[in-house]
Amino acid sequence: MEAEARDMTRAWVLHPDVAGRENPRPPKRQLDEALGLAQALPGLDVVGTTLVPLPKPRPGHLFGSGKTQELKALFADNAVELVLVDGPVTPVQQRNLEKAWNCKLLDRTSLILEIFSDRARTKEGVLQVEMAALAYQRTRLVRAWTHLERQRGALGFVGGPGETQIEADRRAIDDQLIRLRRQLTKVSKTRGLHRASRKKVPFPVVALVGYTNAGKSTLFNRLTGAKVLAKDMLFATLDPTMRAMELPDGTDIILSDTVGFISGLPTQLVAAFRATLEEVLDADLVIHVRDISHPESEAEAEDVKQILGDLGVPQDAAIVEVWNKLDEVPAGERAAVLRKAERSRDVVALSALTGEGLDALAQKIAHQLAPGKQEEVLTLTFGDGRRRAWLFEHTEILAEEPGEDGLQLRVRWSDRTKAAFCAL
Repeated sequence: MEAEARDMTRAWVLHPDVAGRENPRPPKRQLDEALGLAQALPGLDVVGTTLVPLPKPRPGHLFGSGKTQELKALFADNAVELVLVDGPVTPVQQRNLEKAWNCKLLDRTSLILEIFSDRARTKEGVLQVEMAALAYQRTRLVRAWTHLERQRGALGFVGGPGETQIEADRRAIDDQLIRLRRQLTKVSKTRGLHRASRKKVPFPVVALVGYTNAGKSTLFNRLTGAKVLAKDMLFATLDPTMRAMELPDGTDIILSDTVGFISGLPTQLVAAFRATLEEVLDADLVIHVRDISHPESEAEAEDVKQILGDLGVPQDAAIVEVWNKLDEVPAGERAAVLRKAERSRDVVALSALTGEGLDALAQKIAHQLAPGKQEEVLTLTFGDGRRRAWLFEHTEILAEEPGEDGLQLRVRWSDRTKAAFCAL
């Protein structure tokens, strides 16, 4: 255990509480979330946290000289090797603070990128994280390092100023981004083909979304019997997973588990993971999973809604809210939460951990998907056994009678099922 602890990087989390910066969460809650992010990255031993009131960010060091020196002494006393600043840090501020504190520094975006890099498993996920990291690095080239003032000599014999190191670095990143985009395009085409093939199968798609650590993967596992990693940890799930499940009315659906959202999610990551999150755009129903026991549940829900809007999910999209972690709600508040959920038309309160309320959710999903169904009478020839078998497998057969020209079937189906049948 001692050897293992020695291998860990000693880290400290800072949250700059900038005066006048609007945020619905109290600073202490923001610091707690930053701590959760740090604990989600393997290899870190977080030895302390500090909430730093900041009247005004300083362009050179972020903090004033007195606070910078105070923190330097704190980090030295605790042998800190890495400082995690919960907020944006410019390249100049990063360079100056690392020099002043004699340790490495990561801002919020860099930390989230590190976590995503550690969690990505599929080829698409790895490519998306790499692209996001490169796009972020490209924005931080200006005066980030001392060598950027140097110039490389021209290749020809005729004298010339050559190109600055920053131009060479930027060009190298651009070349790499082009290469990654080409690879990602190929992978995305494959995902698009899979999505197109699923559309031919008349199964509605239901997507789980929510703030990170809201319990989406635990709910997904409960509903489908899958074994997706489910931990009390931010960003435990990164790569999307899809499984089939059957609703109480016999309808088969495809359930999709997606990456969790977070406040201040780097724009590079939102853009990079847009292809993955297209599953949400194509979904017939979106299940917004909330940790109803969390003190900032309302603020987290607003962050999720904002990101869904940024992704292009229409405001009138079919969305059901799941108030998860009912088992963690204090006993004195539980009755009020249940009453509020019952009064809301598109809300289900449950506990994915204990299983309480899962039946109500399945019925709610079935109810939400049912209005899109209509009845229709079809006529099949007596020799059209394959299409008849398909209808019995994928639709609700209300009646079947032989006629002069063949079999008459009265079916109840959705537009998606009808389109799939017409494509046979």
